[in-house]
Amino acid sequence: MGDSLAPLAHPAFRWLLAGRVTTIAGNAMAPIALAFAVLDLTSSITSLGLVVAARSLTNVVFLLYGGVVADRLPRQLVLAGSCAVSFASQAVVAALVLTGTASVPWLVVLSAVNGMSSAFSLPASAALVPQTVPAEQRLQANALLRLGLNSARIGGAALGGLLIAFTGPGWGLAVDALSFALAGVFFAFVRVPAARVPAAHKPSVLAELKVGWTEFVARQWVWVVVVAFTFVNAVLVGGVMVLGPVLADRTFGREMWGLVLAAQTAGMVAGAFVVMRVEVRRQLLLGVACVAGFALLPLVMVLHPEPWLLLVTSFVSGLGLEQFGVAWETALQHHVPPDRLARVYSYDMLGSFVAIPLAQLAIGPVTHAFGTSAALLGCAAIYLLATAGMLASRSVRSLENAPAAEPVR
Repeated sequence: MGDSLAPLAHPAFRWLLAGRVTTIAGNAMAPIALAFAVLDLTSSITSLGLVVAARSLTNVVFLLYGGVVADRLPRQLVLAGSCAVSFASQAVVAALVLTGTASVPWLVVLSAVNGMSSAFSLPASAALVPQTVPAEQRLQANALLRLGLNSARIGGAALGGLLIAFTGPGWGLAVDALSFALAGVFFAFVRVPAARVPAAHKPSVLAELKVGWTEFVARQWVWVVVVAFTFVNAVLVGGVMVLGPVLADRTFGREMWGLVLAAQTAGMVAGAFVVMRVEVRRQLLLGVACVAGFALLPLVMVLHPEPWLLLVTSFVSGLGLEQFGVAWETALQHHVPPDRLARVYSYDMLGSFVAIPLAQLAIGPVTHAFGTSAALLGCAAIYLLATAGMLASRSVRSLENAPAAEPVR
């Protein structure tokens, strides 16, 4: 276990870990709290879709610019600024919900602000990891980071479900706001070498985006996985995460939905331990194959939504998700130049997230037209098709888990 914990010897990594764990602990409550806040206001799936789509849409719109900023400026500074904006927006949402003055239009606007802020923090936080540890510790660093994040999600989701059930969604949103304020302080203490040498002439944003695009499309394994996750994330966030609370209200209860999400995160925690202890030469191949396990949860939600079975399948899907997550982060950090990494991450995130707002907007009408069961079965089918598409790529199947002297195409 000593080698697995080696990244913790680096202060910059510890501060980064503390900041990200803090935000995730609060954010684990936010989707549950926001979903039930909207449902308490309107009982409308379409309204819920509008609110969550607003955040996703602004996130997608600003992601590429966020990647450029994170490659130009100190990434820890970008993270601290993003936390300040997120704190302000979530604090207002919490105040509106707690005082009973919330409305769908206000929630849409504030969700959009939060999504814009997240567009800057996502590529910055991902690209900052390899600056905090030596190259040979990246796999362990990513596994430890995700272990911490997923442990925070377990506590946050479980506490969020209970807090919301007994006190209402406003307090869950308030805790999320406070987590951003604390995380901003932690990020301010991260000290790392610059990722790039300052240039005498700073290129335009479009020129920087073109360089990032060239790096992105030059590697087949990168864009194949991103295209597949366009569909995977659409049905996960736009389908299962929207329909889950609706089904919970009708059948197994709000508290159980929080526990189902916590069980998935527990599987991710277990998956992080597996990654740290078991060395796999083709880590990405294993991770991609595990994506097929995502189909289990929507299938059980439709066919046999017993609480114990929901918890088991959610745990198994989380276990598989972690194999992919660590493999993907490490592969990008091994094979993409560090001064261009945030831009490649931003293209990755843009491609992975671009369909989420469309799915969130469409899920209400689709559910009304075909029913909740048909929509969830469609989600399961898309997971399986996306997995097959990734496994069909030789570039994905052959990528090895080691730093490359030359970029792997």
